[in-house]
Amino acid sequence: MSKDESDPDLIGEDPRLDGLKDRLEAAHSAEEERTRPASTGADASYSLGNRVLAELLGGVAGGALLGWIIDRFAGTGPWGLLIVMALGIVVAFVNIIRISNRKPDGS
Repeated sequence: MSKDESDPDLIGEDPRLDGLKDRLEAAHSAEEERTRPASTGADASYSLGNRVLAELLGGVAGGALLGWIIDRFAGTGPWGLLIVMALGIVVAFVNIIRISNRKPDGS
C-alpha cells in the first residue's frame, strides 16, 4: 500500500465508495424508520384505557372465581363469593388509581 492509497482525501474519489456510502445511509435511515416506536399520544391513551379495563374486569372476575371456589369447598353460601368479589373490586380500583397517578413518561 503506497502513501497515496492511504490518503483520506482520495477515498471520496471512488464512485463505488460514494455509492456504498449513499446505500448505507439509506439503509440506516430505513432501519431507523422501521424500528421507531409507533406509540403516539392516541396509541398510548388507547393502551392505557385497555389496561384500566383489564384491571377492572380482572378484579371482578378473579374475585368472583375465587369466591365461588371458597363457597364450593367451604360451604359458606354466597358470602365467600360476595366478600372476595368485593375485595377484587377494591384491589382493581387501587390498581386503577395507581395507574392514573403515574407520570406520562413512565410505563
